[in-house]
Amino acid sequence: MARDPLMELADRHLIRYVPGFAPFLVERARGSWVWDRDGNRVLDFTSGQICSTIGHNHPRIVEAIRSACDRVLHLNSWMLSEEVVRLAARLAELLPAPLSKAIILNTGSEANEIAMRIAKLATGRFRVAGLDQSFHGLTAGAASVTWSVGRSGYGPQLPGTVMIPAPYAYRCPVKQLDGGVPGCDPCDRSCLERGFEALLADGDAPLAATIAEPVLSAGGVIDPPPGYLARLAELTRASGGLLIVDEAQTGFGRLGTMFGFEQDGIVPDIVTVSKTLGGGLPIAATIISPELEEAIVARGFVHVTSHVSDPLPAAVGLAVIDVVVGERLPERAAAMGARLRAGLDELATRHPLIGDVRGRGLLVGVELVTDGVTREPADDLGALATDACLSRGLSMNIVRHVGANSVWRIAPPLTVSEDEIDLALSIMDDSLSAVVASAAV
Repeated sequence: MARDPLMELADRHLIRYVPGFAPFLVERARGSWVWDRDGNRVLDFTSGQICSTIGHNHPRIVEAIRSACDRVLHLNSWMLSEEVVRLAARLAELLPAPLSKAIILNTGSEANEIAMRIAKLATGRFRVAGLDQSFHGLTAGAASVTWSVGRSGYGPQLPGTVMIPAPYAYRCPVKQLDGGVPGCDPCDRSCLERGFEALLADGDAPLAATIAEPVLSAGGVIDPPPGYLARLAELTRASGGLLIVDEAQTGFGRLGTMFGFEQDGIVPDIVTVSKTLGGGLPIAATIISPELEEAIVARGFVHVTSHVSDPLPAAVGLAVIDVVVGERLPERAAAMGARLRAGLDELATRHPLIGDVRGRGLLVGVELVTDGVTREPADDLGALATDACLSRGLSMNIVRHVGANSVWRIAPPLTVSEDEIDLALSIMDDSLSAVVASAAV
């Protein structure tokens, strides 16, 4: 695609917060597609920033925004609107007991900041553990438990944050197994057991909380084995800490169930949601039990920001939930995810660049390697393949893992059609072939 001339203004006036911007400006978006100013359309298999759960500019979202414009957009932090109250109640309906008290916020980073503040206030401790390759945000506290990106060059992180090895079977962090070889033993959670042994060896700094994603998305779509979150909950609670589950990228159906933690049969102490609740608008929430809320309020909990409990995004959140529930999108994500996964597995039989395919529902990772035996990350070829997809009309996201950048994180809207999945697979097929052929010349 030709570079939009207006991008010269972007070069002059925008801080480059990513390695590079797309060479075009988006004019409009709808469903699984975006259009540039020249009318070219691009199939968006990233759901924006994994936020457009029900597709771009869904009519229910547009309707909710218009209605809010006729009612109220913003209020003082101590004033409440009907939308905020109803959204908190709706979240309580979707989540298992006793998770029934919510604070409505702006971003996933903020929701995780609040979750950690709650855990510290409730336990009287300050130590928080996160998983290697995790992503929980880039504000100060959230960045301290984000181990995939954004750590270098910013000075010391928040005191008391520690890391546990991630259950990355394809590149086992404790060299216990070779999870990428067909027929080998699955991940046995040795990384978790050994990580916690090391963590608890420091008896002078007891644990306030552990924070984890059901699937580590931005860190390379690392899919923990069944029972991982359940065991993490056991170890955390045995140490006197609270379990925080970050559902920013996995909640509201993406993994094939309403929430990812449901697949391990657990109830976290604290749940955070964000991206997938807003349908493209900024909204987040931190949800806890009434007992935990009583405890922190008694200890003086306060969180007053400019946009806490804003009516407009709350109205949109209600619309998103209505669509997810009403159209049975978790079930649809499971079915469409199976189709996507089958297609990717077939591509892997023909493209040696594909070293591993993993994930759940409509959150799938494709790890690209230059050698299937050594598993050398295909950083350069991965970037070229991603660019090749975009030039053919498919927007793909390549994410970081273990210091490399060679995992496609595939996350289309939950409303994606079979034809759109098949088209995306065809473009990936052509792009991988073209990149390999070019490299061989």
